[in-house]
Amino acid sequence: MADEGFKRKLTTIFSADVVGYSRLMEDNEEATIQALNTYRNSMSTLIEQHSGRVVDMTGDNLMAEFSSVVDAVKCAVEIQKEISERNSDLPENRRMLFRIGVNLGDIIEEGDRIYGDGVNIAARLEGLAEDGGICISGTAYDQLKNKLELGYEFLGEHSVKNIASPVRVYKILMEPEAIGKIIGETRKTKRWMAVAVAAVILIGLAGWYLYFEQSKRVERASVEKMAYPLPDKPSIAVLPFTNLSSEKEQEYLCDGLAEGIIDGLAKSDRLFVIARNSSFTYKGKPTKIKQVAEDLGVRYVLEGSIQKADDRVRITAQLIDALSGHHLFSERYDRQLKDILTLQDEITMKVMTAVQVKLTVGEGAIFSAKGTKNLDAYLKVLQAREYKGRTMNKERVEKAMQLCEEAIALDPEYAYAYSTLSTAYFDLVVLGVSDSPIESLRRAVELGKKAVDLDESNPYAHACLAFPYMYLKKFDKAISEAEKSISLAPNYALGYFALGAVLVTVGRHKEAIPALQKCLRLSPVPIHSRVLGALAMSYREVGQYEESIATYKKELQIAGPDHLMAHLGMAFTYVMMGRENEARSEGEEVMRIDPEFSLERWIKSIPYDQSKKNQIASALRKAGLK
Repeated sequence: MADEGFKRKLTTIFSADVVGYSRLMEDNEEATIQALNTYRNSMSTLIEQHSGRVVDMTGDNLMAEFSSVVDAVKCAVEIQKEISERNSDLPENRRMLFRIGVNLGDIIEEGDRIYGDGVNIAARLEGLAEDGGICISGTAYDQLKNKLELGYEFLGEHSVKNIASPVRVYKILMEPEAIGKIIGETRKTKRWMAVAVAAVILIGLAGWYLYFEQSKRVERASVEKMAYPLPDKPSIAVLPFTNLSSEKEQEYLCDGLAEGIIDGLAKSDRLFVIARNSSFTYKGKPTKIKQVAEDLGVRYVLEGSIQKADDRVRITAQLIDALSGHHLFSERYDRQLKDILTLQDEITMKVMTAVQVKLTVGEGAIFSAKGTKNLDAYLKVLQAREYKGRTMNKERVEKAMQLCEEAIALDPEYAYAYSTLSTAYFDLVVLGVSDSPIESLRRAVELGKKAVDLDESNPYAHACLAFPYMYLKKFDKAISEAEKSISLAPNYALGYFALGAVLVTVGRHKEAIPALQKCLRLSPVPIHSRVLGALAMSYREVGQYEESIATYKKELQIAGPDHLMAHLGMAFTYVMMGRENEARSEGEEVMRIDPEFSLERWIKSIPYDQSKKNQIASALRKAGLK
């Protein structure tokens, strides 16, 4: 390992992140980024003053390391006090709070980066901290003793993913009156036998209450702090299930199980269900239920885990009412691996019952959409989705196509495999790497129709089919498929994106705007960056230019500064606003991203009539594109 530039060491890890970052960004992106940079600069200065080193600053997180636990905790306390003072001068909705975790642990060092269990535990501690608070591990606490004028509250032992033993957690009490206090920590005395007997008696008398009530409470979410208004129907986010082993195959199972439950719930018009793309942003992160509910604007959160041993799986699932802080149910299922597909429907129905959604006999059947009984076929399609879900290129799409073909060979009646293969052919066209775009689109339609024939009630199949129809300019069929998807699953974000995209293409922008806005509410993290692009385009076409520019900027914020389509859209919009200098700046960004960009070639690829193409070409020439 040393020869490869790695070394192990014992160090103190400091991890901090922003509370409600998504809400702040949604409210005012520029102000949030500016404030975050200001706070980070201040934190970095304090870290340096306390002999620490900033290791990484990713997203809203800051990680640092210290050689001394005392220095790290002193720094954390000073940071929280300084942030509190700064916030006192700001309106409540613009205050930026941080959670901080501190751990003394073993890490792997590679150059300037650090990895390992010590880092993972620090991140978990950060997630357990209150807004504006600090949590430390037992190993860090043991080094502090009476060295700082602080108090401590023992929060118990907490399990951490991939860490064998539970971690002792302590909350730092910073108030002057708390100095020297140690709350919640039990001490051994000579009366250990009496204590043990008393404990048994107490457990007997209060066990039911403690187990069924206290253990079911989590920190309550606030309706006032929610990033979006609560819908007028039961609203729910399904988090990705936690993988309790290191097997890659089990990652697919975890994601597939959660997605299957989401798809089942989305089919009910009596629920409001957050799309996979948004709830899965919490994958692998220490996250509080309260934060999820407030970030996504939902009342209920479903979480769980999967542990696989040979051909058996143990699955836990718990549904939490974030407003009350209570579990509505907590279940454990020990099943054969082959039964996991049936278990999706069972958990889905359990959720429906828990939130008291009444179903008629006919509606109950919607949770049994045709899938596959072949586990290998199921896993291959999940792997294909994984390939397509990351940064796409020709090689990754072709690997996904191969996996779908293998799944179809295993189960020729598996509709989902045909739909996923259909989207892969469409992706080749969108990426501009198809040898014959027309043939690829026709093949996408053929596969999409096969999926619909196999499973008429599958909203995914109908939504996917809308896109190749749109590119082939069969707009009536495209709209029909998108509307069918929505009618089958009123909570299906992809269906609203498909409908909005087609309406934009045919120039029905006033109708497109609510469809795209609905897509973004169902998935606050857009299911595709072009949801924002299509919405920005519609704003422009109805004359709402400022809204258009703001939406394109949000698209760049999410997709990154090299999103060529967003810069093209902004260039066109600035020309329409008469702001040609800014339009030319966007044109320069297009050429920076793609020095070989050809306006003529690009215009040919977009599915508009010639009049609209001429208008776009004329505007983009004013932006300096050729």
